[in-house]
Amino acid sequence: MHEFFRPVIQNALRSAGITTDKPINIEQPADKKFGDFSTNIALLAAKECRRNPRELAQNIIPHLTFPPDTIAKVEVAGAGFINFYLAPLFIMQSVEQVLVEGNEYGKGKIGKGEKAVVEYVSANPTGPLTIGRGRGGVLGDCIANLFEAQGYEVTREYYFNDAGRQMQILGESVRLRYLEHCGKTIEFPATHYQGEYIGEIAKEMYQDHGTTLADSNELQVFKKRAEEIIFTSIRKTLDRLSIRHDSFFNEHTLYLPDEKGITPNQRVIDALRKNGFITEYDGATWFQTTSLGQEKDKVLVKSSGEPSYRLPDIAYHITKFERGFSIIVNVFGADHIDEYPDVIEALKILGYDTQRIKIAINQFVTTTVDGQTLKMSTRKGNADLLDDLIDDVGADATRLFFIMRGKDSHLNFDVELAKKQSKDNPVFYLQYAHARICSLLRMALQEIGFDPSSSADLHLLQLLDSPAELQLGFALLDYPTMLKTSLRMLEPQKMVEYLHSLAEHFHRFYQECPILKAEPDIAKARLLLSLATRQVLRNGFRILGVSAPESM
Repeated sequence: MHEFFRPVIQNALRSAGITTDKPINIEQPADKKFGDFSTNIALLAAKECRRNPRELAQNIIPHLTFPPDTIAKVEVAGAGFINFYLAPLFIMQSVEQVLVEGNEYGKGKIGKGEKAVVEYVSANPTGPLTIGRGRGGVLGDCIANLFEAQGYEVTREYYFNDAGRQMQILGESVRLRYLEHCGKTIEFPATHYQGEYIGEIAKEMYQDHGTTLADSNELQVFKKRAEEIIFTSIRKTLDRLSIRHDSFFNEHTLYLPDEKGITPNQRVIDALRKNGFITEYDGATWFQTTSLGQEKDKVLVKSSGEPSYRLPDIAYHITKFERGFSIIVNVFGADHIDEYPDVIEALKILGYDTQRIKIAINQFVTTTVDGQTLKMSTRKGNADLLDDLIDDVGADATRLFFIMRGKDSHLNFDVELAKKQSKDNPVFYLQYAHARICSLLRMALQEIGFDPSSSADLHLLQLLDSPAELQLGFALLDYPTMLKTSLRMLEPQKMVEYLHSLAEHFHRFYQECPILKAEPDIAKARLLLSLATRQVLRNGFRILGVSAPESM
């Protein structure tokens, strides 16, 4: 809808002889008395035009040429805002498009021909998924859905951390528990993985191998079995939330040499060295970020010879550019806040277009049950597990609660609220709106023979003009813009807020406007408006990955 106004305003500026390079901003006033849409172009252009903003706005208005029956009124308000009031007929004619386009309504083509990769979850295969990882998983899945809705060819990727020190600790943890099954007394280090799942993996290995591995110090067999079992568990948990991936990138490939004997990690160091950004001291190899104005250099290879997280991450991102992705999205937890800027800087030094990289950081999650906060620690084995949460509140509540707060905000997951069957629970409130419409349509079929699949009566929508009807219709027209806004901000929470507002508008309309008992044509028109609302709710639910129940 915003794009409806811009060309008209641009033509009006040219017609009025006003030249400006200021952007034409279209906003929706919070208070409807200031119009359905508003622009501040007169305020922005006033200085360079050396005109009073209100006077300039008054000069622009006569040059605005809209199609017939689209705009009811245009007026100047405040310091020079131009406010637009849509004609009721135009609103309801536009609602017809919702029903014509159906599942495609709201989708765009800005990404047609473009490839995007969205990386999310990427949890180390060292233990079951925790609730904190679940938030990033749902966020990434929704972001991928938003890109697909705009026509992008999307690859959903999981960076499989199967190399590094943490995997060695995993293998050693399983080996020590295995030795206990072999009858040996073991002092288990506090730095190792303590969870029951480690003991269960060790038990399986003992059942398969007996004591034949007891005298071996080789960790590979223990690490490999643990990795396979844990990652299978991770994928099953993700499946429960309908989180899927198209690609799994193995970190260990970054340690494999090419035909010249050079690994991708080493190529990064060589390239940074050539650009003057590698230094070596204290037995380690450093990314010389002090040359970029930072207080300290950042280690790339530790004195032990083990790479830090930054080095393989840089090499991994290079593969994303090499694979031809025009948009590269990383969904990270808050623990990456300090690391990812260095990765970006290194890529910039190496000549990559870092404007193509978008970062979505999601903050930590705490879980409360009866007001008590649960504490998490994967290493200590007392983690708040994602599977347990799904068992408790269900997949829909888990998904929606993870994204009903902005990704930049700390999330307190209230388990008791997520289980409530009341309007206080946002999941119940949204799904109830959809179920209520389905119930209404079932009654309409029985009582007046209303056929929701017929398009013959769409023109009847133009009969509707009450405030509740117009507000609901106007809200439906906002869906395409909200999709674009959510994508631009990488913020599915905007979709949750929009759908909640839409549900509120529907419930108000349902209370104020008799439907089945109305005069036949009005009844059909109101049923069509309800049907359009159900369609937009369904389309939005698909973006968020929650179900659309037809009864509750």
